[in-house]
Amino acid sequence: INYKPVYLADPEKKPACAGIGLVYSLLASLFFSIVALLVKKIDGIHAVEISAIRCFFQMLFVLPAMIYYKTGFLGPRDQRIFLFLRGFLGANAMILLYYAVQQMPLADATVIVFSNPVFTAVLAWIFLKEKCTIWDFVFTIFTLTGVILIARPPFLFGSRVSGIEGDYTNHIKGTIAAFTGAVGAASTFVVLRKMGKSVHYYLSVWYYAVIGLIECVIALFVLKEWTVPFCGWDRWILMLIGLLGIAGQTFLTKALQVEKAGPVALMRTMDVVLAFILQFLFLNRTPTWWSLGGAICVIGSTSGVALRKWYNSTKRADRV
Repeated sequence: INYKPVYLADPEKKPACAGIGLVYSLLASLFFSIVALLVKKIDGIHAVEISAIRCFFQMLFVLPAMIYYKTGFLGPRDQRIFLFLRGFLGANAMILLYYAVQQMPLADATVIVFSNPVFTAVLAWIFLKEKCTIWDFVFTIFTLTGVILIARPPFLFGSRVSGIEGDYTNHIKGTIAAFTGAVGAASTFVVLRKMGKSVHYYLSVWYYAVIGLIECVIALFVLKEWTVPFCGWDRWILMLIGLLGIAGQTFLTKALQVEKAGPVALMRTMDVVLAFILQFLFLNRTPTWWSLGGAICVIGSTSGVALRKWYNSTKRADRV
């Protein structure tokens, strides 16, 4: 059975209010940014445990929707390997993002993870044989330049690196985690493209939550990092992370239902802007010029990818 996923835009259906898709996208960026801030603020809990709690709440909320839409729990037989990859890669990207946020400045981690659209274009060229132009190569170079400006490796910037939060080793660990998470998120998007319209959106989220929870529980036992959250604010913050994460995904889905992917991707650059604002307001940390330069490189690259795809899709639509 072929399901019509709720995250795809219906060309016949126009939104009741012009620009509502961009408002949904902005709300998604706000919720995701607050989640990253809460992960940064909470103490004594490993990133894997935070990810496990979010996956648990995601399972609870998506289960009624799956029953209502009668999606089943396994999906089409020929798509299960892709559903597994979507869950595994997506969960790893989330864990790595949370780990990066804990190890380095919030805005720096957000900028690096946000570079994933550029890597999506490259991976789609490799695995899906999608067209790759010289612009994709240029955007990739700009993105890597932005990551280098944020990481500031000693062999390029010298042994005295200013503006680093905490130990420089942790900064490098966070950079590697954020970069790997960006590649993982890009791989997830490629898998979703591969599945196309054959899998219901809620089933995709279900695999993400279930596989992520199993993976996190195993990792916690191996790492021996499982801890009972402190009474009071910590437990409320963990619940809020789960709820806001689901809200962010919901609004992003609604944005893609009523708006083209290009404008939504451009609006998602607000993730980076909000990260810098929240970092300054709540963490009392002023960004360095290196971080701002890296952010400009990454935002320019991801915006270029979005604008080019938007322009190409508009040209194809005009020809039809």
